[in-house]
Amino acid sequence: MSGMLRTISPIDGAVVVERPYAAQAELDAMLDRARAAQAEWRTRPVAERAEVLGRAVDAFVAERERIAREITLQMGRPVTQAPGEVAGFEERARFMIDIAADALADVAVPNPKPGFNRFIRREPLGTVLVVAPWNYPYLTAVNSIVPALMAGNAVLLKPSSQTPLTAERMADAFAAAGLPEGLFQYAYLDHEATDGVIRDPRVDFVAFTGSVEGGRAVQRAAAERFIGVGLELGGKDPAYVRADADLDYALDGLVDGVYFNSGQSCCGIERIYVHRSRYEAFVEGFVTRARGYVLGDPLDPATTLGPMVRTRAADWVRKQVADAVAAGARSLIDEAEFPASKTGTPYLAPQVLVDVDHSMSVMMEESFGPVVGIMAVDSDEQAVELMNDSPYGLTASIWTADEEAAEQLGGRLATGTCFMNRCDYLDPALAWTGVGDSGRGCTLSPVGYEQLTRPKSYHLKTKI
Repeated sequence: MSGMLRTISPIDGAVVVERPYAAQAELDAMLDRARAAQAEWRTRPVAERAEVLGRAVDAFVAERERIAREITLQMGRPVTQAPGEVAGFEERARFMIDIAADALADVAVPNPKPGFNRFIRREPLGTVLVVAPWNYPYLTAVNSIVPALMAGNAVLLKPSSQTPLTAERMADAFAAAGLPEGLFQYAYLDHEATDGVIRDPRVDFVAFTGSVEGGRAVQRAAAERFIGVGLELGGKDPAYVRADADLDYALDGLVDGVYFNSGQSCCGIERIYVHRSRYEAFVEGFVTRARGYVLGDPLDPATTLGPMVRTRAADWVRKQVADAVAAGARSLIDEAEFPASKTGTPYLAPQVLVDVDHSMSVMMEESFGPVVGIMAVDSDEQAVELMNDSPYGLTASIWTADEEAAEQLGGRLATGTCFMNRCDYLDPALAWTGVGDSGRGCTLSPVGYEQLTRPKSYHLKTKI
């Protein structure tokens, strides 16, 4: 592999980063170093690993201002919002460090007869390849990197070509903390080289976050090997506003859930179903709030909606909107209301569509942009049917005053996470997982350690 990685900023089309792709000899050396370092690291007590990784989090957070600005330059999130990713990284990392001792402890087994000792031990896998996306490059990567290291593994990170500096900042933090050399490494790779690393026998697990097509490519590459693959893929996450919902509260939460990060979130809200009795008021309030966004240069503190990551992504959303309108939908926001929104650029106005149905791409296929379709429903049953009418199942949110109803409806939804009166949030204490084309496997929570370890059973006869 040869050539250069070039990161183009969506802000102004300037080149932000240039780095050479890793050569095969470099990759071989990295994987050999990882294997050697992991053999020693796995013998260290969990408490010692926790001490090192805690220092790494401290070092990372100390660079929050630099890290936040780099996020904005690389992928366009408003500079006032980018520091939240540093805070989220810290929250998840510290939580997974804090629970590691219990999550990795031996599983006790009753010993009904004297003279026997039986237990199950969780052992590290070896080297974990983490393939990270650009939209939340730290928040997604930390879900696997920190628990993988805490479990005694080595990590090789392949960052997105849109956000390569994230790998360098994490490497800086681990080096400052004194993490042994070889345990955390990163490589700039193209698709072909990534495929080759997945097939390499020195890689023992792959944690991938990205598109459905990317997930399929990862599975194909790993198909002839008996290794685990964790896939966090797409979403078309729905929300249901019941008749008893606090409308202002629901509007504030859902508008943010749709437009934060320009809608470029796997668990962002992309379709909303509202009980008919609240529908008109909800739509009116939603459009009013959407018009309050300020689209522009994300380095300007006044900006609340930045550009999408690239023009091609914005063009996809524009096409979804145009196709929906041609099929009978109504767009409630004129793009001209946002002067910065221009065809041929990644700057795209927020959009609200009504008179939509599930024959339209905008209600069925992932948009990953600042657009939402809103439909009226007549009952809980109709809402559940429509929410489940999707190949995806990452999160779903129900807005209601009735906790029992939310729990009952959640039990009928094909989704990895069910929210009540909130959305677009990851709680590190809860398992992060998906259904259908949203992927397979699990990160975060004590359950997240399971895919990064293998069980070994001990059956010891102590008296002969």
